[in-house]
Amino acid sequence: MRTVRSVGELHAALAAWRAAREPVALVPTMGNLHEGHLALVRRARELAAHVVVSVFVNPLQFGPSEDYARYPRTLDADARLLEGEGVELLWAPAVEDVYPGGYPPATTVRLAGALAEQLEGAHRPGHFEGVATVVSILFNRVRPELAVFGEKDWQQLAVIRRMVTDLGWDVRIVGVPTCRAADGLALSSRNQYLSDEERARAPALHAALQAIAAQLRAGHRDFDTLCAQQRARLEARGFRPQYLEVRSPDLSPPQANAREFVVLAAAYLGTTRLIDNLPVRLE
Repeated sequence: MRTVRSVGELHAALAAWRAAREPVALVPTMGNLHEGHLALVRRARELAAHVVVSVFVNPLQFGPSEDYARYPRTLDADARLLEGEGVELLWAPAVEDVYPGGYPPATTVRLAGALAEQLEGAHRPGHFEGVATVVSILFNRVRPELAVFGEKDWQQLAVIRRMVTDLGWDVRIVGVPTCRAADGLALSSRNQYLSDEERARAPALHAALQAIAAQLRAGHRDFDTLCAQQRARLEARGFRPQYLEVRSPDLSPPQANAREFVVLAAAYLGTTRLIDNLPVRLE
């Protein structure tokens, strides 16, 4: 596996693949890789001749009170994992490589409307502007035929798909189902911030989503009541929920006669913010 830092090195490494017209898949990450990231890499390898993984902790998507400074940087360990998965190219740029005009950039990509302003967008102002901007830059530099993202960040995936449509990016966006620990906790780099006692309680978030999903499958459609019940149970377990909502898969308000839903949640447990979601498809 080759590791490159600058845009020039990246383009040189991609040149032979481009000349041969061989499809390239991009897996954008912020590093500190775990099994969830590796599932994205494996899916990318199934779909393209070559895989590029980017590792970049993007300051633009962190709020002023969030954990940018302490976000784990583990590039050497990440590289070993990626090499073991057969990745050919790791791009690990510095901030000045991604934002060559200076940081913060004068030009950003912002999605207007409910898709980006509800749920995560409401609690993390500017977050999706940072995501959309950096993903656009990564697409512009790598020019992949497809890019792979995890469904754990359901709203982020929806935002990126909308951005690709609106801006005419010729990139296929592929979602991969959430990877979970044996007890149901969604894998996340932030899980390592949990204390042992908090880690033992953390699966209650997924259990709440499962309980709502079971009620939806049973025909219950009082969405607000279903979520309020589980929100109270989470609070009793020491969580501080920010949202717990039933939505349509496109994140519009759910309809009672729908056959597909997604249940989404974000909650603090101690000082760690956990997010999760659960798609529900009725037979």
